[in-house]
Amino acid sequence: MYDIHIDRTHNLVEATLGGMMTIDEVAEYIVDLKRAFVMKKLHSYSMIVDVTNCPIQQQSMIQAMGSHMATMPKATALAVVVGSSLARMQVRRLFTQPYARIVATTEEGRAWVLSGTEPTIH
Repeated sequence: MYDIHIDRTHNLVEATLGGMMTIDEVAEYIVDLKRAFVMKKLHSYSMIVDVTNCPIQQQSMIQAMGSHMATMPKATALAVVVGSSLARMQVRRLFTQPYARIVATTEEGRAWVLSGTEPTIH
């Protein structure tokens, strides 16, 4: 389950992921994300991915997500909102880009991607 919202004013992509995702859902999510980029004519963007409603995912899904993400255009800034410390560890292995930050709240994510404010370390 996922939802994608694009704020064209700020060139901000917000994605909310939830539940246990399958490999097919991951592929569909990336296709929908790319379609949204084309429809909104995004060339440069920042992104917030909220995974607070995702439990720890299966390793095969994490590998599939990593492979699919490698095909995405590079964001200028990326924030991943996580809830649990176990999810934080899993996300940390997936999002290693120097422009990515793991945050506790959407507000911290917005502060990072829109103004470069470093998140509080949790």
